Amino acid sequence: MKKKNVINLIKCYSEKNDSAFRTEAYEIAKDFDKSGDYQIAEYIMALLSDANTFIPQFNEDDFSFFKKIELNQDSLPLPDAIKDDVIGIVNAVGHNIGINKFLFQGAPGTGKTETVKQIARILDRKLFMVDFSAVIDSKLGQTSKNIGLLFKEINSFINPAKAIVLFDEIDAIALDRTNSNDLREMGRATSAILKQLDNLNESVILIATTNLFKVFDKALTRRFDSVISFNRYSRQDLIDISEVILNGYINKVSFAGRNVRMFRKIMGLMEIVPFPGDLKNMIKTALAFSKPDDEFDYLKRLYHIANDQGQDDIKLMQHQGFTVREIEILTGVSKSQVARELGAKNE
Repeated sequence: MKKKNVINLIKCYSEKNDSAFRTEAYEIAKDFDKSGDYQIAEYIMALLSDANTFIPQFNEDDFSFFKKIELNQDSLPLPDAIKDDVIGIVNAVGHNIGINKFLFQGAPGTGKTETVKQIARILDRKLFMVDFSAVIDSKLGQTSKNIGLLFKEINSFINPAKAIVLFDEIDAIALDRTNSNDLREMGRATSAILKQLDNLNESVILIATTNLFKVFDKALTRRFDSVISFNRYSRQDLIDISEVILNGYINKVSFAGRNVRMFRKIMGLMEIVPFPGDLKNMIKTALAFSKPDDEFDYLKRLYHIANDQGQDDIKLMQHQGFTVREIEILTGVSKSQVARELGAKNE
C-alpha cells in the first residue's frame, strides 16, 4: 500500500465522498492481493461488500454524462475471427492484469455496439453509454472540462468491477488532432481524453467504437489495449448470418413460413450482401410488410430487393436456379402454367 492511497482515503473520508472512498479502498485491497497479503485483501473486500448491502452499486440518477443500456438475450452471429477476439476480451478481463480498454472499428452495421451488449451480458456487468450531447459544449474549453468530469464519474463508480463504459462512435470527440480541417476545440478534447485514459480505473472496462478509423487520432489508438476490426466478414459469413437473423424473426411471428433453401438462393443473388445491421432491417421490414395470408410474401419482397428487377421474369428465375415450385412461390403463377411457359420459351 502506498502513502498516496492512505492520503486519498483520508481525503475522501473528510470530504464525505462515499463512492470515491470505496474506490480507493478497493484499490488498496488490490494492492494487498498483488503483494500476497490475500487474507487482508479478502477482509477489506468483505467489509466493502457488507457496507454495500443496502447501498445501490450504481446511483444512476447522479450520472451527468451516461445513460444505462438495457441488455437483451438475442443471439449475435459473428464470423469466427471476430468471435475469437470477443472470447479473448472475456479472457483478458478474467485474468485481471489491467487489460481493460478496447477499440472496435469497422463500417456501420458490422455489429460493434451489439457486441458490446453481448460482452456485458456474458460478464454480468451493467452497461453505461456516454451521452456525447451532454459532453460537447459550444463554450471554449468547456468540452475538455466535461471530459474531466466524465472520467471523474467513471473513476467514482462504487463497484467498478461491475461496469462497462461504452464510448459509441467516439470519433464524435476524438478525430485526428493533426487534421487541419478539425476544430481546435476538438483537438483539445482529444488531448483531454488521452490524459484521462492513462488514469482510468483498471477495474472498469471501457469499449469505444468508431466508423472512421482511417482519420482516428493515432496517439489515441495507442491508448487502447486492443483494436478489433469488425470488417472481417466474408460473403459466406453474411449469408450464414442472414439465415440466423431470419430464423430469429420467424420464431417471433406466426404467419411466416420457413424455406431456408430458397431464402439462401435469394441472398446469394445479391451483388453485395449487406452487413448485419442492414440485414436485420431488410429482413425485418420484409416480414413486417408481408401479407398475413401469404406465408412466403416476405421471400417475394426479398427477391425483388436482391434481383433489382421491376417485373418477374420466369426464364431468368430458372436461370438463377429456382425450381418450378419456387418460381410459383415468387410469382404466384401456378406450377403447371410456369412449366408450360418455360417449355414454350425453351422451344
